[in-house]
Amino acid sequence: MHTIILATANKKKIEEIEEILTGMSIELHTTLEFPNLKDVVEDKETFVENALKKAREIYAATGLNALADDSGLEVDALDGRPGVYSARYAGDGHPYAENNKKVLGELAGISDEKRTARFHCVLAYVGTDTEDKYFEQLFDGVCEGLISHSPVGDFGFGYDPIFFISEYGKTMAQLDPEVKNRISHRGRALEKFKEYLRAEQRAEGEK
Repeated sequence: MHTIILATANKKKIEEIEEILTGMSIELHTTLEFPNLKDVVEDKETFVENALKKAREIYAATGLNALADDSGLEVDALDGRPGVYSARYAGDGHPYAENNKKVLGELAGISDEKRTARFHCVLAYVGTDTEDKYFEQLFDGVCEGLISHSPVGDFGFGYDPIFFISEYGKTMAQLDPEVKNRISHRGRALEKFKEYLRAEQRAEGEK
């Protein structure tokens, strides 16, 4: 069984990841179990760099194989913003409702066809394998959509209430969590991660 620490203290994100990874032969821990851990400063310019930095630092601090994600909203009409600044777009410590409000304000007057956007997730998995060889693996996932004109829905978190998915005619926050986990950026990245783990476990079983 693989022992993995999720390099996040975001409870909503932890719940989502744990739900998607249900049934896998892994023992999951989170940084919430290590109160003395220092927060990782996400000061890089890309999702890949931030995810790798988090996974590397948490692995170094705990000795456990670390799975970190960096993800966010990329809005075409805003030149890809908020991007890596998604969690703090309205400023450090501001709630997501303020982030949503800022995005909607910046898109005021923009027509529906120009409100294209995507959720983008990069997962970094860092640690050592059963032969104590160091590894770094990356997995990514993207979910395309549009930015709505106002927040709608009570599920999910973050930008979910303003992220409209044409295929379902709903915002991400209106989708049943099971559906969201299947089609979301994080869900798609985690499916790739699950396939990687299954391949690793099959290989170990053949040794």
